[in-house]
Amino acid sequence: MHAKNLTPVNRGDAPQSSARRGHKRLLFALIAAIVLIAAAECAVFNLPFWRTLGASTDTNAVHNTLGAGLQRTDEGLLRVTDPTKAYLELTADGTSDYLRVDTVSDEAIEQANQQAQADTQSDAATESSDGNTEGNTDSKSSKPLSSIHIRVDVGGQAGRVQWLSPSVERSHIVKASGSGTVRVWIVEKLGAVVPISDARANVRVPFAVNGLRMAAMAVILLLIAIWRPGSRLWRIALNPSSTRQRLAFTGIMLVVCAAFGASIIWQLRHAQPLVFHTENGYTYDFDQYAHVADSLIAGRSWLDLPVPDQLAQTADPYDVPTRLKLLEDGVSPIYWDYAFYNGHWYSYFGVLPAALLFVPYRLLTGMILPTSAAEQFLTMLFIVFFSMLVLRVVHRVMPATSLAAASLTVTGALLGAQVGYLAYRTNFYQVPFAASLALTSLGLWFWLGADTCARPLRKADRWSVGDTKPLSLPRLAAGALCIAANFGCRPTFTLTALLAFPLFWPQIRALVGELRARRISWGKALHAPLAVILPAAVVVAPLMVWNQVRFSSPFNFGNAYQFTVSDMTRYTTPLEDMPATIWYYLFLPLRFTNHFPWLSISPAPMPVWGYYEVMVGALFTATPLMLLAFALPFLRKLEMHGLRPWLTGCLVLAGVLVVFDSYVGGLGWRYSCDFGWLAALAAAPCLLWLVNGREPSRTLAGANDAVSGDGIAHVTPWRWLTRWIVTLLTIWTLIIAVLSCFVLSRDDSLIVNNPSVWYQVQSWFSLLQ
Repeated sequence: MHAKNLTPVNRGDAPQSSARRGHKRLLFALIAAIVLIAAAECAVFNLPFWRTLGASTDTNAVHNTLGAGLQRTDEGLLRVTDPTKAYLELTADGTSDYLRVDTVSDEAIEQANQQAQADTQSDAATESSDGNTEGNTDSKSSKPLSSIHIRVDVGGQAGRVQWLSPSVERSHIVKASGSGTVRVWIVEKLGAVVPISDARANVRVPFAVNGLRMAAMAVILLLIAIWRPGSRLWRIALNPSSTRQRLAFTGIMLVVCAAFGASIIWQLRHAQPLVFHTENGYTYDFDQYAHVADSLIAGRSWLDLPVPDQLAQTADPYDVPTRLKLLEDGVSPIYWDYAFYNGHWYSYFGVLPAALLFVPYRLLTGMILPTSAAEQFLTMLFIVFFSMLVLRVVHRVMPATSLAAASLTVTGALLGAQVGYLAYRTNFYQVPFAASLALTSLGLWFWLGADTCARPLRKADRWSVGDTKPLSLPRLAAGALCIAANFGCRPTFTLTALLAFPLFWPQIRALVGELRARRISWGKALHAPLAVILPAAVVVAPLMVWNQVRFSSPFNFGNAYQFTVSDMTRYTTPLEDMPATIWYYLFLPLRFTNHFPWLSISPAPMPVWGYYEVMVGALFTATPLMLLAFALPFLRKLEMHGLRPWLTGCLVLAGVLVVFDSYVGGLGWRYSCDFGWLAALAAAPCLLWLVNGREPSRTLAGANDAVSGDGIAHVTPWRWLTRWIVTLLTIWTLIIAVLSCFVLSRDDSLIVNNPSVWYQVQSWFSLLQ
């Protein structure tokens, strides 16, 4: 009796003991992470502090000796009078490998700014009174630079050019090893005014703890912890019906929405109209969607923007030399990348984002919606909807997979879909891409959930034919509505409708067979097709009318009438460039450097001149896990539960769009958004197979069972290795996406748009190099 009484007690204590061990392991891991981050922050990133504790801090003069090419202004700033002799000279005794560049006070910088503005107004008044329109090139003063290029030479050894920002104190510390004469060169053009007072050698580097840097390290450690092969997430099955997992997914998406929401609110409060004019050049107005919204509200199809008489009277305004002559003659405004047709300005971008976002905001607030806020809102929706779509694909392809495998697949798919590019670049060029990606993701999510056996709200909501799975008519209609809406955003995405054929092929084939055998009436047979066609027609018909009213054709969006680098009414991509362009889209190599951000723009030379946007890398080099899409046709023994034809269709469509974009648009980073998401979906089965916890299970007809009920004991060494490889590649891809935001010379470079952030992050690493 006594032995029998122990049995249930032991069984009851086992889960509690296991839970206690789990809590202890979690606490140990948390403490270890904190210690590791603290050690990296204090010992690694503050290594210059420890190395300069013995610095003499001696200085040989209150002010440095100035080269003949520098002149000190009344405010204490330096003006470059001769770039070949623009240096500060001092002496280093070798007790410190670092020097500090001191800048003038904020008050002195503001005073110099005010003086420069006053001198500019004075020069303009003088030009107006003298009738001189060529401008005074010998302006009295210039605004102080907000970022400064310097080079430090020690003992006659030339250093490398570095960047300094007056607003980021850490960037004032410059590595300068050695002793002897030190020259700090100001690498700026003639007449530049720099807010530098002096430089000091033999300095002690202050100890600094950076919370953002520690948070970045914590995120990397967290990703390693949750994706490492021994993580508990590998032993928890993905269950879309689980309330806890749904709440967890909602929580993660709320964090994403909160981050985007904070940025959107900031944009709404601080954004200004984005329009500027270059002398004898184009006028750049990036509020295209706001202008379209105003036109819709006013009930007109053209934009209410001024048209110069000389332009309106030009016989062929699309001819580039003709336009350049107009600009040279001072004709203005001529808007860059706007469509000009029959004496009016138009936007050739899809009208739907303007109708759904910009018009309501204008009517409710009386103000224009900042394009950046709209783009970020649409990108946020894309992240949510695409994550839902990928999870549905994962569950359909491999019903018995783990949360770790599913989260790796979702993260890799988002990166492959160029979410980093969309989150970074927020001008109007990205609005149609973000809108179509969000709509397409939601539409396909509806379609993938259409073949359901769940009890409908109404019996009429289900349609079945033969012995195939019943289809939900509301989901068919909702998916068709979303995908058809691409006609008013990025029309290329309407090709996604072709994926309905491999997805619903069993029902299509059964329907044809039933009609031939006359076992089904035409009325019932048309329920599903009409559920797709009618919602699509409701969206597409008014959009076709919109095109007809503007450009006399329902399929003419006006892109041929845009004013850009070439005459788009005649331009076609040279066929000689096609192989190179396709190659660059897929395999343009990453170009690494030996200084922050360790990435650079990769050159993409073309046999013949053609349009291209500079890129950091390509789909398969910046996101190497997307290469797994090529393995899809060879995974014939892997059960995919009916999605193999559909995923193959995604891969084929991605290839078609690569060729199409190469021919129509040339090489553009943003065009990777057209096909990157399709390659990501096609890569999902192979990625899931690689990280699977067990070899193929007979009980699942060849499907891979990623969940091991008794922990990781049954995970083979091969699976263990592939989990680590996929985890590290995912983190690597994430790091590349972040660093690409800091790359110099890219479009909308961060060092120009937000230099304080660029210099702040750059200063984390500059003293360690």
